[in-house]
Amino acid sequence: MTRCWQQAVLAMLILGMHTPAVATGTYQEPAAFIHEVFAGRAPKPERLQLRGEVAARVGAILGHAYGAARLRYWREADRTAWILDEIGKEQPITVGIVVTAGSIERVKVLVFREGRGHEVRHPFFTDQFSGARLDANDRLDRSIDGISGATLSVNALRRLARVALLLDAHVRSSSP
Repeated sequence: MTRCWQQAVLAMLILGMHTPAVATGTYQEPAAFIHEVFAGRAPKPERLQLRGEVAARVGAILGHAYGAARLRYWREADRTAWILDEIGKEQPITVGIVVTAGSIERVKVLVFREGRGHEVRHPFFTDQFSGARLDANDRLDRSIDGISGATLSVNALRRLARVALLLDAHVRSSSP
């Protein structure tokens, strides 16, 4: 092999080893998630205005104000479903979270836009949230194991789980 070819092959190998695998994409459309959660009989969406104490508590959990003033959610009896976004490193991660009677039933990454940290979409990670509740300090009542190389995505999902539990408690307490 000529020296020029050897250098070209070496360059391709080096570039290939340092190019991150991109796992961005839509894993499930939000509407399909809601359809699945409610077995094809999704209730009419409701709206929650983020203001006052609930907005302040959401901001304290996230470390910033939430990106929308109103949130849509779906409720049936003591069960709510939320589609929430939070920045991982630089891009929003869209997550569907179902809360039943004040504890997390399900967490699912719907849309992932980051170049790294996509492992948070797998059940081995999201299943850890099942049964989690908020404590008196708006923290999860259990530890959620991280994933090496996905710290910012892990933290984003932890924050969103806390927000969903907080919002669920708020709408259940303000229901007639």
